[in-house]
Amino acid sequence: MRKLKLKTDPNTEAVFADYPDFVKGKMQFMRELVRETAEETEAVTVLEETLKWGEPGFVTKYGSTLRMDWKEKTPDRYAMYFQCSSRLVETFRMIFKNTFVFEGNRAIVFGLEDEIPVEELKHCIKAALMYHKVKHLPTLGI
Repeated sequence: MRKLKLKTDPNTEAVFADYPDFVKGKMQFMRELVRETAEETEAVTVLEETLKWGEPGFVTKYGSTLRMDWKEKTPDRYAMYFQCSSRLVETFRMIFKNTFVFEGNRAIVFGLEDEIPVEELKHCIKAALMYHKVKHLPTLGI
């Protein structure tokens, strides 16, 4: 079995450490979900954790940048962000319209009390991590 190479910018660790206690576990859970999905995706050999616009971001060779964050101005929610010029959120909305709450064409938004639909979110994460290999497919391989 192959081993995923994880490259983490130390500044990313600081951002995760600085989240308020009430959301820190939720952000860490989403981070682990991205790592786990990358590990399960054969074509992903390197996952880079970095900061994009000051937010934790994830980059792969074939993927579209995936970000996540919690913001003080909306303290009761957090989100996973996708490249707004991609077909990602448009496709997620078509497939998972009754599963997720979306923000425009850029994010899946979660309330602090929401239960995360893990398998469905992993499909979205995988589509982002592999976007440039699946963007020609009608439903991005989901």
